[in-house]
Amino acid sequence: MTPEDMDLLAALGRTRAGLKVEIDKHYVVESRLAPLARREGYPSIEALVAALRAKREERLIWAVVEALTVNDTAFFRDRATFAYLRETALPELSRRRKDGSVRIWSAACSTGQEIYSLAIAADAARDLEPGVRFEFFASDLSERCLEKAQSGLYTQFEVQRGLPIRLLIEHFENQDETWAISPRIRQAVRWRRINLMADLSGMGAFDLIMLRNVLPGLDPSVRGRVVESLAARLTDDGLLVLGEGESLAGGADALHPVAGRPGVFARDPAFRAAAA
Repeated sequence: MTPEDMDLLAALGRTRAGLKVEIDKHYVVESRLAPLARREGYPSIEALVAALRAKREERLIWAVVEALTVNDTAFFRDRATFAYLRETALPELSRRRKDGSVRIWSAACSTGQEIYSLAIAADAARDLEPGVRFEFFASDLSERCLEKAQSGLYTQFEVQRGLPIRLLIEHFENQDETWAISPRIRQAVRWRRINLMADLSGMGAFDLIMLRNVLPGLDPSVRGRVVESLAARLTDDGLLVLGEGESLAGGADALHPVAGRPGVFARDPAFRAAAA
């Protein structure tokens, strides 16, 4: 691809979804676009980009942007984080929502392993307040990722990445060469395609939002905006969970780190009152 092709792709990724496309890493971009070019019937990536430039077709533009996203995920990624959620955060939230519901959102769910891990963790959590409901929401920019996530079907390789054998046996059924998550867990999640650059005010409030290993894939100019937008969707005592090695980008007035919990940030209850 030419430098002009890379510039076009970087601009589309940044303006449409806030993506960081590194124009000097041709091999990364080509590895993501090659499958799309084949699916769309183009003989090469260059032909795909030429069509993109000539037609300016919205469907094709979004297909390219979605292909440029990073979708690496795994079950129970970062064990310490999920242990904290299961043993501490979820029980505490359930006690605060007595006779109500705890709303959880995986804001960039990829192919679903994260939100299913959360649902399994809630199922295994102890000391939960009786009568409290857990509501699970998951969203992603990629329609293809959402389709796979909603199917609840995973390969042997995918279930081996982070899923303990005990939980595999308890919550999955083997179907030929794939593993199907139990209908009870699968049906507990509501799915939606969402661009995190869009207005999120209609999403309502959440007690726990997961945005793990997403910020590094966003353009630096939009990271703070995305964090602030999600922080505004948290309840006064809600939590935003990033990857264990990630730091906060923006939203410093609304969030503060939870001591001893890398990547976990609590909503500052005074912020909403001050903002109002």
